[in-house]
Amino acid sequence: MIHTIIKNKPTRLFLVLSGIFLTNALIAEFIGVKIFSLESTFGWAPAQIHLFGSTYSFNLTCGVLLWPVVFIMTDIINEYYGQKGVKFLSWMTICMIAFGFLMVFGAIQTQPAAFWITSKQSAGIADMNASFNGIYGQGMGIILASMTAFLIAQLVDVFVFHKIKKATGEKKIWLRATGSTLVSQLIDSFVVLIIAFYVYPKLVKGQGDPWPFDQLIAICIVNYIYKFIVAILLTPVIYLVHGWIERYLGHDVAAEMKRAAMRDS
Repeated sequence: MIHTIIKNKPTRLFLVLSGIFLTNALIAEFIGVKIFSLESTFGWAPAQIHLFGSTYSFNLTCGVLLWPVVFIMTDIINEYYGQKGVKFLSWMTICMIAFGFLMVFGAIQTQPAAFWITSKQSAGIADMNASFNGIYGQGMGIILASMTAFLIAQLVDVFVFHKIKKATGEKKIWLRATGSTLVSQLIDSFVVLIIAFYVYPKLVKGQGDPWPFDQLIAICIVNYIYKFIVAILLTPVIYLVHGWIERYLGHDVAAEMKRAAMRDS
């Protein structure tokens, strides 16, 4: 029975796409704690973007390295498995992210072995336990904001994707894939930062002061500029993936799956 299920090409494809989707989403959550300078990474001068009377550069969470892949996978799954497929994966991803953070919280509560605390002093890490807790112990506000933004962005992506496809038919893959990603990434960029650094500190005591709203919006805009550029640059990848899937499934099977996806949506 298991052999028959795995041998089925559409099922196998869904498993592969789901694995890529889930893995990228989970990794993005955990590496997102690091803020990096895009310009310094490539040896460029700071962008010096002027917004609301201040100057900003591309200082981004490392999560942005992988979230574009997640949204590309969203559009591919949407194309062949419809809204039900994307919603199923989105809810499962939320559950897995919550489970992952719960396990990390449990790990933080454990008592470290004495030798491990100082085991990396020669590498410049004075306290391994403090480093571990500092990196993995993200605030609850960021966790809630991230999961909320992800879920809202996914639902918007699905909606916009199918609205465009109904209007254009099978043509203009770039428009429905890249267009839906640009809209969903816009929402994601603003929701996650506004909840984490403005709404949550206002509602929960002891979380520090909310960021000034104009500064927050400026940072959201800078983040979205990066995501916008990446989404455009990744458009050819969407066509490459579509081409590979069409060859793997065969034209007739792929066409029937896309028709079924539209009917279910």
